[in-house]
This record gives sequence, structure tokens and C-alpha cells, in this order.
Amino acid sequence: MIQLKNSAQISAMKEAGRITGEALLVAREHIREGISTKELDTLIREYIERAGAKPSFLGYAGFPGSACISINDEVIHGIPSKKKILREGDIVKVDVGAFYNGFHGDSARTIPVGKVRDEASKLIEVTRNSFFAGAAMLKPGNRIGDVGSAIQACVEKEGFSVVRRYIGHGVGRELHEQPDVPNFGTAGRGVRLCAGMTLAIEPMVNTGSADVYELPDGWTVKTADKGLSAHYENTVALTSEGVIITTLVDKDW
Repeated sequence: MIQLKNSAQISAMKEAGRITGEALLVAREHIREGISTKELDTLIREYIERAGAKPSFLGYAGFPGSACISINDEVIHGIPSKKKILREGDIVKVDVGAFYNGFHGDSARTIPVGKVRDEASKLIEVTRNSFFAGAAMLKPGNRIGDVGSAIQACVEKEGFSVVRRYIGHGVGRELHEQPDVPNFGTAGRGVRLCAGMTLAIEPMVNTGSADVYELPDGWTVKTADKGLSAHYENTVALTSEGVIITTLVDKDW
């Protein structure tokens, strides 16, 4: 069942979203060659807890970190580790959630470590652009398929591929709610959008094949062909006055 939110609940989600977005800014500030993904995870956790919130991911279905931190051909759900050290040219996906006053925020960015290859830079840009192409379809009366179709078209016209095994979702009192929000699809199909929906839209985009696989650790997802992958996510609220992107605290990022 889709849980529609009223104006007071959306206001509460804006606060959870702000903390989530600010935690990502902390990650961006500290990402550099030589830092471990565990160190980044600790910095993110400390910020969220100082803000009076709880990391949404910590302990979720047994996940051991406060953030999912995935490097290069790792798509999502990378487990923070002291042994994973960032190198110049890496691209790092940081996925963060914060639970505050009964609601979750959920957001992700792909951050370059120093100078990266042109292909990697373009991948990051296209993935971000595809989110906003999908968000532009968030209007009462449109359908979920309009969102996914717009994301898919934006990605594929640039020669990249959309991951299909993992998708976006509703978000609110629970980290994962209905409806499912695929990053592909057919315009005019799927659940009809209406005011009060709160969604985590999160295109995951690969340079090569869309195929992925999960490592034996039960979490980390990698591209099947070892190509690069990027991830861009925000929590959005659809209202009668328009769309609120609760986790977008830096409008240029």
C-alpha cells in the first residue's frame, strides 16, 4: 500500500532529507586519495548522530555500515572497510540515509577522487542529468512509467545502460515503501502519481552492460563486465504545488 504524506509529514521529511544531504556534503569534503571507506563511513555516522538523527542503513537487514560506499565497478551496497583505500581517478558512490523524527531521507552521489577519465566524468554527469529528466515527469496524473522512461531515454542516448535489477522506491516512515520506481519503462504505464507521494528516485548507470552480480558478502553489487557505474539519488515529495527535493542541499550537486 502506498503511504501518502500530509503537509506536516512532508515538513518532517524535509528535515530528515536536509540531514541526509548534509551528510553527503561531509563525504564530498573528505573524499581524497589515501582515505579508507571506513574512515568516510565514520565521518558520515558522526555527522548524522550530531544532528540528532540515526543512520538509516546501520543494521538494516544486518548491514554493518552507516553508508554504502562503492568504488568504480561496484554499483551499490559497498561495505565500508579499512582495507578499501581511495586512489586518484576512482569514482566513489556514497549512499546515505538519515532517520529523524520518525522519517527517513535517502540520497546518493558519485564523487570523483581527483582527476578522473573523461568517460567517468561523463558517466557521472549523465547519471545526474537522468535523475532530473525523471523528476521532471513528477506531476499529478502522470505515471511511474513516465519517470522511468525519461531516465532510460536520457541514459541510452549517451550510449550508457540503466541497471534494471535494482530500482527506486517509496520512502517515509520506512526506508523502503511502495511504490517501486524503476529507472526504465514505458511512458503512460504503471502507478498513477498523486500529491502526497514521497519517493527515492535513484538511477544507477553503467558504461557497458546493464548486467550486475552480487559478491559473496551478500551486499556489494558489481558490474558484470567490470565497466564503471554511477549512482545519483534524491528523496522527492510530490505536492499539489510542485515537487520538493528534500535531500538536495547544494543545488549544483
